[in-house]
Amino acid sequence: MPKISVIVPVYNTERYLSKCLDSILNQTYDDIEVIVVNDGSTDNSELIIKEYVNKFPNKLKYYKKENGGLSDARNYGVEKAIGDYLCFVDSDDYIDTKLFEMVTPQMDKQIELIKYKAIIVNEKYKEIEKIDGPVFEKTPGQDAFNKLVFQDTLIEPAWLYLYKKDFYINNKFEYKVGLYHEDFGLTPIVIIKANSVISIDYYGYYYYQSDDSITRNEDYKKTKKKVWDVLQHYDNMIKILDNGKFSKTTKENIKQYYTNSVLLKAKELNKEDLDLYINEIKKRKMISNIKVKNIKQLIKKIILKLNVILYFKLV
Repeated sequence: MPKISVIVPVYNTERYLSKCLDSILNQTYDDIEVIVVNDGSTDNSELIIKEYVNKFPNKLKYYKKENGGLSDARNYGVEKAIGDYLCFVDSDDYIDTKLFEMVTPQMDKQIELIKYKAIIVNEKYKEIEKIDGPVFEKTPGQDAFNKLVFQDTLIEPAWLYLYKKDFYINNKFEYKVGLYHEDFGLTPIVIIKANSVISIDYYGYYYYQSDDSITRNEDYKKTKKKVWDVLQHYDNMIKILDNGKFSKTTKENIKQYYTNSVLLKAKELNKEDLDLYINEIKKRKMISNIKVKNIKQLIKKIILKLNVILYFKLV
């Protein structure tokens, strides 16, 4: 049985796929299985995958399915995984070839959630930014989230963590199929439910950011759905908090984390849809989730309570 199951969802990423798979299959630690899930690609991704299957028949498992989106492909990969730990790698990204070697000591301790750091790269794979964050030893999940939420600039990507499979399966974690921002919807919940989390000082993941991903113009229908999906993730989070045992501090911090994201996404709506969205925010009394630590934050909260649209114009 392999120690790590690496799940790679693929959808029309022929341009990047070889670099991704090479980075995984050339790891200095090789007790792994690579589960490639072709989510209905229409380009040459399948041809590339089959070449790697022929080269690594004992290590790479290939599955093809109808297009169901990233969440569906990840969930499918988890079902096929047999490793002690789970790792997600997006097929247009890649990892450092020593990543799994570096996390081995933490796997030996049976840590449920192992966090590492990421580097953003451009189309020429040149470094744009290193994403820093706190480093800490074995910590209960709620305490870990309360550290990360105030000190880390990147918390939610699924690919920033290694997951103990038993912990993941026993909690019945799944990405919400049909909803955008699936990492936002799940990763904070995974963190607060973990009994043990560790964050290591190692830049192991390379996140590819194309020029198009920075400047692309989505159709408004898709933008609108993304905004409403974030609100649905908020509602799902509230249900989990209501049905679990979490500290007051954790509840306050995770509610504020989700509320800030809901407010940020709301700015992408037009006037008519924004009015409807604001009504939903008010129904949920979400403004009360925002905690203030200084005068500037207090002023913003007062403005939010008085006039949400005015708030959006000022921030």
